[in-house]
Amino acid sequence: MKDDRSENLEQALRDAGVRVTRQRAALLRIIAAAEDHPDAAELHARAVTVGAGVSLATVYRTLTTLQAQGVIEKREFQGEPARWEAADQRHHDHMIDVDSGEVVEFTNDQIERLQAEIAARMGYDIVHHRLELYVRRR
Repeated sequence: MKDDRSENLEQALRDAGVRVTRQRAALLRIIAAAEDHPDAAELHARAVTVGAGVSLATVYRTLTTLQAQGVIEKREFQGEPARWEAADQRHHDHMIDVDSGEVVEFTNDQIERLQAEIAARMGYDIVHHRLELYVRRR
């Protein structure tokens, strides 16, 4: 069963001139369902688990095409393989556990206001920003 997100991903591939094979369609459903920040190897392993028969090279090509189409975003956290997330999400920041590699999304209005105030004091408007906190559990 397709949801809106996987249909949008399929359309993005078609718009880029890429044929949506059975294997790619299965991969797109996996990407659409991801609630974490999987890397290419994790997406490949998930595809193998459901019997999609997709190669790791196809995973990389598909991710690159989807990124170029603006429907997913590549996140490169220090010392980690590139991870991927949907581009249709509300702005959020990330905490990365340096021991486990877990990526936690968070939003904080206070932090957002403070960043805007600092930029304004220095004569700027924020156009885009990304906040990554590298953390360790106590």
